[in-house]
Amino acid sequence: MGSHEESKFNCIITGAGGFVGQALASALLADPLISKLTLTDVFKPDVPLTKSQSGVVTHSLDADLTSRETCQSLFTPDINLIYLLHGIMSGAAEANLELGLKVNIDSTRQILDILRYTNPGVKVIYPSSLAVYGLPATPTTKITELNAPVPGSSYGAQKHICETLLDDYSRRGLLDGRICRLPTVTVRPGKPTGAASSFASGIFREPLKGEKSILPVSKDLEIWICSPRTVVKNLILARDIPKEKFPGTRIVNIPGVTVTIREMLDALKAVGGDEALKLVEEKRDDATEKIVLSWPTRLEISRAKALGFAEDGTLTNTLKEYIDDYGTKRS
Repeated sequence: MGSHEESKFNCIITGAGGFVGQALASALLADPLISKLTLTDVFKPDVPLTKSQSGVVTHSLDADLTSRETCQSLFTPDINLIYLLHGIMSGAAEANLELGLKVNIDSTRQILDILRYTNPGVKVIYPSSLAVYGLPATPTTKITELNAPVPGSSYGAQKHICETLLDDYSRRGLLDGRICRLPTVTVRPGKPTGAASSFASGIFREPLKGEKSILPVSKDLEIWICSPRTVVKNLILARDIPKEKFPGTRIVNIPGVTVTIREMLDALKAVGGDEALKLVEEKRDDATEKIVLSWPTRLEISRAKALGFAEDGTLTNTLKEYIDDYGTKRS
């Protein structure tokens, strides 16, 4: 095999049936550096249709990643790029501790341990979350990667545990991890999820389709968000940054922007008018608000910028991208 073929990636995405997994798969299918792409989830994920697939060989399968036998059959020595997107989201992980531990920690450690023996030094991109940090000292404090995480939710704690493990395996040269602490991704298409931040997409997505949406938090609440396009772009950029560029830690705060819920509703009105805005029903939920309030709203992104990660655009631009990509057709 020539050097050109050897430089290509045989990639697997776990949690590929979710929105970010599907968007990432779509981008990778058009990437000339990808030769094979395996998509897996608890159900058989769709293989996205793209204008150009660059001859990528695709496989889609359902898999229980809590099963060691299943993981051993999936993560074979020929895999040289892994995106670990599977997991139980924030609200669901808070509601069901045992399930969160099993999926978010146990299955992730199992995969990492299999990889360090079968694929030593393999590149692993792990999308983490701002939920690892907990409340900042003040509302205006900018959080850096060196701030000590004090998670205010089980989801944040579970993500932090896996971050620490992958960071240590990378320090030891066992794996080549890239840990991306993501903002809340807005706007997500599809149905509401078990994430506490699901409303941040729902207050746009449903009203733009002529459907009602519940707002469970205060309009004055701030949130750190990022557009889907920017998140996918940065997950791919994480793959291409030389490991020597990550001194000390593999953890990076992925760029986002700070907005209030009120500003998000103003943007909805600007795009969908009063008719769309009236479909948002305020119905406070203490459990959801408590989780969201434990997340920082201002993150320092100088490290990400120095590494070449892309900055996010304005909320207005994010909405325009969502409409371009997914439309606003009402049923």
